[in-house]
Amino acid sequence: MGGQRDVDDAPPITAYGFDASLTNFEGMGPKLLPLTLKPGDKKPGRIWQDAERLGNGYRWMQRSEITGGFVDAALPFIDRAQKNGQPFYINLWPDDVHTPLWPPVDQWADGKRGLYLAVLEEMDRQLARLFDRVRNDPKLRNNTLILVCSDNGPEVGCGSPGPFKGSKATLFEAGIRSPLVVWGPGLIPAGKAGTRNTTSTFSAIDLVPSLLKITNTPAPDGVQFDGEVLADTLLGKSTDSRQAPIPFRRPPDRANFRHYKQLPDLAIRAGKWKLLCDYDGGNPQLHDLSQDPGEMTNLAAQEPERVQELTAGILKWHKSMPPDNGPQMEGAGAR
Repeated sequence: MGGQRDVDDAPPITAYGFDASLTNFEGMGPKLLPLTLKPGDKKPGRIWQDAERLGNGYRWMQRSEITGGFVDAALPFIDRAQKNGQPFYINLWPDDVHTPLWPPVDQWADGKRGLYLAVLEEMDRQLARLFDRVRNDPKLRNNTLILVCSDNGPEVGCGSPGPFKGSKATLFEAGIRSPLVVWGPGLIPAGKAGTRNTTSTFSAIDLVPSLLKITNTPAPDGVQFDGEVLADTLLGKSTDSRQAPIPFRRPPDRANFRHYKQLPDLAIRAGKWKLLCDYDGGNPQLHDLSQDPGEMTNLAAQEPERVQELTAGILKWHKSMPPDNGPQMEGAGAR
């Protein structure tokens, strides 16, 4: 939320309803800016020095310590809310595991995978203080929900895609499917603690209406969410799935990414079915994810009516969206 690297007149994060904010080098308002240091360096580098102009208030610190800086700000926010008898919501997005990877100098490792594991361990260590603040307070422990999720699948050479095809920046399952861990001893049935739900279709856009339901918080007047209320699924009380399809389009500058060439431009998930295609609907790939989560078997030729239906849905959605620098007009291909 904020300006990104080429916009310096965007609203601050607090304009979107947050009472306080502390962001990174692509956000507006007070921020923690990353210094980089590797073994042998005589002085630290700076990832993007121009970030100082994006809102007032900044502090340079080692990138490997920035998650701890976010935690340092979150803990007194919790303390004040608890002292005043108020509920609280904290949105904390660390980016340690986003490349380039910068673990502490004394934990430096060889290779991309080694660096990834090193920053992951350090991020976990810094987040532990926040989790322990909730876990060790009986009132908060039984009345707080902690969600751990990701914005996309693994970068090539870092995390593992497991049985799934693709990586970050692709519309294959390894690119758009990501973990969601839900912790809340006072809200999740005891028999469901530690279990896994591998069948429900749930999107990140379902989080807001579901959390509003769980916390009995009314939605703002006139707001219509893209997401659906799946509160019981989130709490392990149900295995219901969202009913509406989930549309996707790839980043416009990544028709080719890493070793992947001529990537699909659009995708749509509807129940167990997933379709990938070009901007003009060409080159359809249809998969039954309940039987083929690795997207190995293209069923487009066997299911022409389903391909036609899903293609019409994803093209209609794509044309309804603001331009993203990809072809928008009917008949415009991706190649």
